Amino acid sequence: MLGFAVLAYLLSPPAFGAGVTVRFVGEPEAYNSAVRPWYQAVTEEWAKKTGNKLEYIGRPTDFSAVLPLFQQQWAAKSPDVDIYQIDVVWQGIAAPHAVDLKKYYNGDELKAYFPRIIENNTVGGKLVSIPLYTDAGIFYYRTDLLDKYGYKEPPKTWEELAAMAKKIQDGERAAGKPDFQGFVFEGRASEAVTSNALEWIYSYGGGSVIEPDKKVTINNPNAIKALDAAHSWIGTISPTQVTTYDEEEARKIWQAGNAAFMRNWPYAYVYSADPKSSAVSGKFDVTVLPKGGDSGSNAACLGGWQLMISAYSKAPDAAADLVRYLSSAEVQKKRAIDWSLLPTRPALYSDPDVLAKYPFFKTMLDVFNNAVARPSTVTGADYNQLSTAFSENVNKVLTGTESGKDAVVEVEKVAKSIVH
Repeated sequence: MLGFAVLAYLLSPPAFGAGVTVRFVGEPEAYNSAVRPWYQAVTEEWAKKTGNKLEYIGRPTDFSAVLPLFQQQWAAKSPDVDIYQIDVVWQGIAAPHAVDLKKYYNGDELKAYFPRIIENNTVGGKLVSIPLYTDAGIFYYRTDLLDKYGYKEPPKTWEELAAMAKKIQDGERAAGKPDFQGFVFEGRASEAVTSNALEWIYSYGGGSVIEPDKKVTINNPNAIKALDAAHSWIGTISPTQVTTYDEEEARKIWQAGNAAFMRNWPYAYVYSADPKSSAVSGKFDVTVLPKGGDSGSNAACLGGWQLMISAYSKAPDAAADLVRYLSSAEVQKKRAIDWSLLPTRPALYSDPDVLAKYPFFKTMLDVFNNAVARPSTVTGADYNQLSTAFSENVNKVLTGTESGKDAVVEVEKVAKSIVH
């Protein structure tokens, strides 16, 4: 059932004629499968009210296949999709194929969203997309195990994490849990490890690979130190197979009660808290990710999904009304309560109903204060090339086939070829 606030939105008159079919590419076919029916129900409520038809299209489960598929459709100027749900790092790539959403939003309306996300989504003066929900890397930890092993708080630094994770892992294995892991994360050679590695490097003072002024900074001692530190976790506090893990594989190990710590996105909270399916329900909490040593800083990679209207849409006005609805405060609030997905409107982080369900949302404002964006705006359409080189070389460091020093040299070559 939709909440009263959402119903109130639906009772307002639509700004366009009825009888239009809007095609929306939303959540994947299987990944987060429970979320897809939720989105489908919400969009169909909009269609029912406005008298339009809604065709909900699931994007591929394999994240790496999504952008190439979208690019094929954009290259063909296909009118088959009206609204695309796009990643926060695709703005430069998508810009030539997007309707300028400033046509449908005034300045005051845009101020209700996080300013830096609106800035991220604006390319050459064009508002490419509207923030649907945002993301940032967060640190999950077992409160029961910290108590059991005499720790009063979660680790503040990566070095503390390594020591605490090893002690807890050894103790749990000795107690009859041979598969227990100290720390799980996303180590697969994909955008997943790009996000993790950027957090490690930034937290050690190693920069953001390419800075906003286009200066390439990846080849520095702090970046090397961060990558080598991550390599030291493999086979000690993290399983060797972590180099093949994405978000879901890390989550499943954690949710089964087989890890002391996990780096993941906020979506995993609602699954972890489910008393019917989670072995860690009531036994965990979240906080900011550790920093790199005492002189380092906390860092959380900025993520999230946006709504873009295709420049080739035959129903842009109807599509814009659906975008406004899905990104409204009312629907964002419902999505936050139902799925722990982070709103893109700061006001909702102090909403009493949201905080009653998920008190950790208060922590998320601190996380966003430490958020670091991937170098997608500065690289534009070439971001995929940079991220691929970065993730592949980081993965080589994790597997031990390349040193941190060699990895940053290789990434530096690709980065300089893009910005110079």
